[in-house]
Amino acid sequence: MRPRARRFLLRLSLDNSAERRYTHADMGDAAPLLIALDRAGYRLTEPRRVVARLVVDQAGHFSAADLVREARVRRMAIGRATIFRTLDVLSELGLVEQIDLPNGDHAYVGCAPTHHHHVVCSNCGRASEIEDAGLRALVREVARRTGYRVDEHRLELFGLCPACQAAVPTPIRRTA
Repeated sequence: MRPRARRFLLRLSLDNSAERRYTHADMGDAAPLLIALDRAGYRLTEPRRVVARLVVDQAGHFSAADLVREARVRRMAIGRATIFRTLDVLSELGLVEQIDLPNGDHAYVGCAPTHHHHVVCSNCGRASEIEDAGLRALVREVARRTGYRVDEHRLELFGLCPACQAAVPTPIRRTA
């Protein structure tokens, strides 16, 4: 029987104002993922170590199929089901988060285990975590107006990252 993830221990509340901006570059080392798995009571098997390494090596959002393909390319002996199960565990622990892409597909992004939002490049898939940016006040106002107790919220922004913007030629303006 696998241990239940204690997500509430890893997530900060919506009212915590001491947030830091994280980017995907913070995910370069698999050690934090492995430490979180260990602290949550999961065994650090070689397949889980492999999936952790695959996750942190991703440059942007990724799907489970992307990890399966990457594992095959690298000739890593790991099964598809193991990748899916490990992604489920990492998601429960708040170390990866599933996002809904504008085209309807689902993908994952590596995350710091704090409350945050994502901005995702629609062209290259780069994902960056962004801080609250004033959303807490809006959430409190929605709760006040509706009478709901808002327990969670999620915001995903999509657009072109600076690198992709730079690669797109700027239209020439004609003067009359």
